[in-house]
Amino acid sequence: MSTLPTAVALAALLQSPNDPFAGFPKVPSFSLVASGLETGKPLPRPQWSAYNHAGGSDLSPALRWSGAPAGTKSYAVTVFDPDAPGKGFWHWAVVDIPGSVGNLPEGAGSGVVGLPLGAYPLENDAGQPRYMGAAPPAGSGVHRYIFSIHALDVPSLKLPKGAPARKLVEAMRGHELARATVVGLAQR
Repeated sequence: MSTLPTAVALAALLQSPNDPFAGFPKVPSFSLVASGLETGKPLPRPQWSAYNHAGGSDLSPALRWSGAPAGTKSYAVTVFDPDAPGKGFWHWAVVDIPGSVGNLPEGAGSGVVGLPLGAYPLENDAGQPRYMGAAPPAGSGVHRYIFSIHALDVPSLKLPKGAPARKLVEAMRGHELARATVVGLAQR
């Protein structure tokens, strides 16, 4: 389950008119392993939405990362579907993960249980502070679910609890040192 696909393969998967990080400077990558996920492969059913999707559990995968650059003071986690109608859909965002942390357990997206001290979720686009699994509308083609860990140069982004995940993009601008990404695919 290596999450370091060729640069060309990853770049092709990430190309989207809805890329929220398109205006960011290019940053290096580091290692990210997401249990059961492999870039360019189908998203495992537990990571699908429990609402009207057989086998879906809204279960965030275990995430393990390493190799972030020196100077990393915190991390943020994002899960974004750029193929959702409109401007895409934020499925999960967690901020203020201490720079000394290198993993989140499976199910950490259920709220604050399993998150390190000081870290907290932002509201996804369904208005909930938790992981919401894949829910591509029937007949809408293949959707990409971009799981990213962002290494940041500040210990806190100072976002209020309950802020929408979309606010994270601007808060991270100018603070991202590196980004590790895994892209799962889902279609109904």
